Amino acid sequence: MLLKRLSEALGPSGFEDEVRDIVRTELAGHVDGVETDVLGNVIAVKNGASEGPRVMLDAHMDEVGLMVVDIADGSTDGGLLKFRALGGIDPRVLVSKPVFIGKDRIPGVIGAKPIHLQSAEERSKPIPMDKLYIDIGAKDAEDARRVVKPGDVAMFATRFAEIGNGIIKGKSFDDRLGCALLVETLQSSSTPFPLYGAFTVQEEIGLRGARTAAHRIQPDIAIALEGTVCSDVPDVPSHGQATVMGKGPALTVQDAQTIADRRFLEFMLETAKKYDIPVQLRRVKGGSNDFGAIHRTRAGVIGGGISVPVRYIHAPSQLAALSDYEHAKRLVSAILQEIAQGGFWS
Repeated sequence: MLLKRLSEALGPSGFEDEVRDIVRTELAGHVDGVETDVLGNVIAVKNGASEGPRVMLDAHMDEVGLMVVDIADGSTDGGLLKFRALGGIDPRVLVSKPVFIGKDRIPGVIGAKPIHLQSAEERSKPIPMDKLYIDIGAKDAEDARRVVKPGDVAMFATRFAEIGNGIIKGKSFDDRLGCALLVETLQSSSTPFPLYGAFTVQEEIGLRGARTAAHRIQPDIAIALEGTVCSDVPDVPSHGQATVMGKGPALTVQDAQTIADRRFLEFMLETAKKYDIPVQLRRVKGGSNDFGAIHRTRAGVIGGGISVPVRYIHAPSQLAALSDYEHAKRLVSAILQEIAQGGFWS
């Protein structure tokens, strides 16, 4: 299953190689050309020489992860790995979580001082990341260095599964859901205008790959495909629920990097209504996606974002509804069809 392979692939920011390999393999024979740029973005094109608007669909390949920065060599902590975050991770979700380090999948567990040994003050607040470590069962620092070195990256060791009622569990749904949507769209779509698929790098540390990809493509229209925060959980009032799982893909009105182009937002809403596709509006302004960088490229780019709600985003285990994914795929297809028929751009 494509979603399973993408979700379980190693791909923290700057280390997207496994995801890139999956994408290139899946696109073989379905697009007119594929290239990998200097930063590592994969850019695919269909009908590149045809007339019409240049449409760019974007999904980022990277996930939040951890980077090993030191291997302790003390008498009591020898072989334990100190790390820092790549992207936004809440330290409160890390203690006792299993991880895999590097392409060889060296297993480890994130550890901390046991609660029995913590002071009253320590027990009253979350353990900061600099007090955590990864334990790979090494006897000492020399033993650890045989398999791990500073600069290696770790990902959460979460297996993809469908847990019932059309709900899937896994890691890195931000943004492997978007990558799967983009792969399947490029495999199935046939448009009379130039269609570009950009699988970008380093979104989680500053929307970096999207800037260079958009500069290379020079799109007239761009849509970011993304997994987004879903907060339909206890003690969150309805106005604070960014999205609700199972209510369809979410369209952005405002986030930390973008105020939606009202013309294109209305076009997407009208298209969803015409094709009877459930959609919702993303109702908080925090966070962002690649469109935040894309729309400011060169003289500016019209477009927006289509997001699949993800519960527990940026955490070791995340949940999403397959129905939201399928409706997002239908919406992307419908938008391309409407553009092809002269909708929005004529």
